[in-house]
Amino acid sequence: MKTLIILALLAVLMMAALCYESHESIESHEFTSPFINRRHANIFMRTPSEDRRDYYMRERIRERSKSPQELQRERCEEYIPCERYAMRHGYVAAYKRYFGARRGK
Repeated sequence: MKTLIILALLAVLMMAALCYESHESIESHEFTSPFINRRHANIFMRTPSEDRRDYYMRERIRERSKSPQELQRERCEEYIPCERYAMRHGYVAAYKRYFGARRGK
Protein backbone atom coordinates (compact mmCIF):
# COMPACT_ATOMS: atom_id res chain seq x y z
CA MET A 1 0.00 0.00 0.00
CA LYS A 2 2.90 2.33 0.81
CA THR A 3 4.47 1.78 -2.60
CA LEU A 4 1.15 2.45 -4.32
CA ILE A 5 0.83 5.81 -2.57
CA ILE A 6 4.44 6.70 -3.39
CA LEU A 7 3.97 5.74 -7.04
CA ALA A 8 0.74 7.74 -7.27
CA LEU A 9 2.44 10.77 -5.70
CA LEU A 10 5.40 10.41 -8.07
CA ALA A 11 3.02 10.18 -11.05
CA VAL A 12 1.22 13.36 -9.97
CA LEU A 13 4.53 15.22 -9.57
CA MET A 14 5.77 14.07 -12.99
CA MET A 15 2.48 15.05 -14.59
CA ALA A 16 2.63 18.50 -13.01
CA ALA A 17 6.22 19.00 -14.16
CA LEU A 18 5.72 17.76 -17.72
CA CYS A 19 2.30 19.25 -18.46
CA TYR A 20 2.96 22.75 -17.13
CA GLU A 21 2.12 25.46 -19.73
CA SER A 22 4.46 28.38 -19.35
CA HIS A 23 3.71 31.94 -20.43
CA GLU A 24 6.09 31.61 -23.40
CA SER A 25 4.28 28.61 -24.83
CA ILE A 26 0.96 30.44 -24.61
CA GLU A 27 2.40 33.43 -26.53
CA SER A 28 3.15 31.32 -29.57
CA HIS A 29 -0.54 30.45 -29.98
CA GLU A 30 -1.77 34.07 -29.97
CA PHE A 31 -1.86 34.46 -33.75
CA THR A 32 -4.15 32.29 -35.80
CA SER A 33 -2.28 33.22 -38.98
CA PRO A 34 1.49 33.12 -39.49
CA PHE A 35 1.29 36.38 -41.46
CA ILE A 36 1.10 39.82 -39.89
CA ASN A 37 0.62 43.23 -41.41
CA ARG A 38 3.51 45.49 -42.36
CA ARG A 39 3.06 47.83 -39.42
CA HIS A 40 3.63 45.06 -36.89
CA ALA A 41 6.28 43.25 -38.90
CA ASN A 42 9.14 45.56 -37.92
CA ILE A 43 7.90 46.79 -34.58
CA PHE A 44 10.89 45.27 -32.82
CA MET A 45 13.18 47.51 -34.89
CA ARG A 46 11.47 50.74 -33.90
CA THR A 47 12.67 52.61 -30.89
CA PRO A 48 10.69 55.04 -28.76
CA SER A 49 11.20 58.72 -29.51
CA GLU A 50 13.43 59.20 -26.44
CA ASP A 51 15.76 56.44 -27.57
CA ARG A 52 15.98 58.03 -31.00
CA ARG A 53 16.89 61.33 -29.42
CA ASP A 54 19.51 59.67 -27.20
CA TYR A 55 20.92 57.80 -30.18
CA TYR A 56 21.12 61.04 -32.14
CA MET A 57 22.90 62.80 -29.28
CA ARG A 58 25.36 59.92 -28.83
CA GLU A 59 26.07 59.97 -32.56
CA ARG A 60 26.73 63.72 -32.47
CA ILE A 61 29.08 63.28 -29.49
CA ARG A 62 30.87 60.45 -31.31
CA GLU A 63 31.37 62.74 -34.32
CA ARG A 64 32.90 65.42 -32.15
CA SER A 65 35.30 63.07 -30.39
CA LYS A 66 36.96 61.21 -33.23
CA SER A 67 40.13 59.24 -32.75
CA PRO A 68 43.40 60.83 -33.89
CA GLN A 69 43.83 58.16 -36.56
CA GLU A 70 40.41 58.94 -38.01
CA LEU A 71 41.15 62.67 -38.05
CA GLN A 72 44.47 62.00 -39.80
CA ARG A 73 42.77 59.77 -42.34
CA GLU A 74 40.11 62.39 -43.11
CA ARG A 75 42.75 65.06 -43.51
CA CYS A 76 44.70 62.81 -45.85
CA GLU A 77 41.57 61.97 -47.87
CA GLU A 78 40.96 65.67 -48.51
CA TYR A 79 44.42 66.12 -50.07
CA ILE A 80 44.57 64.21 -53.39
CA PRO A 81 48.33 63.43 -53.49
CA CYS A 82 48.14 62.10 -49.92
CA GLU A 83 45.15 59.95 -50.79
CA ARG A 84 46.91 58.47 -53.82
CA TYR A 85 50.01 57.71 -51.75
CA ALA A 86 47.79 56.16 -49.08
CA MET A 87 46.24 53.77 -51.59
CA ARG A 88 49.68 52.36 -52.29
CA HIS A 89 51.45 52.61 -48.91
CA GLY A 90 48.70 53.08 -46.33
CA TYR A 91 47.25 56.09 -44.55
CA VAL A 92 49.80 56.15 -41.74
CA ALA A 93 52.74 56.39 -44.13
CA ALA A 94 50.94 58.91 -46.32
CA TYR A 95 50.07 61.13 -43.38
CA LYS A 96 53.64 61.02 -42.10
CA ARG A 97 54.96 61.92 -45.53
CA TYR A 98 52.63 64.85 -46.26
CA PHE A 99 51.67 66.19 -42.84
CA GLY A 100 54.20 64.72 -40.41
CA ALA A 101 56.73 67.56 -40.61
CA ARG A 102 54.06 70.24 -40.12
CA ARG A 103 52.94 68.81 -36.83
CA GLY A 104 55.94 70.15 -34.96
CA LYS A 105 55.27 73.79 -35.85
